[in-house]
Amino acid sequence: MQATCLKALEELGAALSRLDDDAMRAAIDEIVAADRIALYGVGREGLQIKGLGMRLFHLGLKVAMVGDMTTPPVGKGDLLIVSAGPGNFSTVAALMGVAKSAGARTLVVTAQPDGAAPKAADTVLPVPAQTMADDQTGEGSILPMGSLFEGAEFIVFEALVIGVRDRLKVTPEAMRARHTNLE
Repeated sequence: MQATCLKALEELGAALSRLDDDAMRAAIDEIVAADRIALYGVGREGLQIKGLGMRLFHLGLKVAMVGDMTTPPVGKGDLLIVSAGPGNFSTVAALMGVAKSAGARTLVVTAQPDGAAPKAADTVLPVPAQTMADDQTGEGSILPMGSLFEGAEFIVFEALVIGVRDRLKVTPEAMRARHTNLE
């Protein structure tokens, strides 16, 4: 099993070595500039984006997960961050339409920057890793289905958090102070 883990790490490293630093900076700019941030993703991508939302909350930002009962409406000055690895999902397209109509900006995290959702977004953060949509050939990642993309998202999201943290000058102590005590 160790060989499998090391191969997965090698694949993650190869994907992340192709990450665009300018796109990362643009995503950080969007996050820092937003009044409020709403986040959305489906399936395992949704789990990764929930982790990003949690960390943005720890940074002191106003964040909410789309679908939670306490999610406020978005509007001018706000940001909707969505994950659409394969380039589009019907729910992502619908939510982006609502957000844009309300005056919010949109940031799409994707492996397919030429997809419908990225083309409609204000900002795109490409994560160059295999998704479930492109694992049909039997070639590619040792990881099943879209796991390579989802694993890369985890690391990319943590790097975004570090970038936002540094830009806003948030201390580790301030982040820890915002962590729940209801565990």
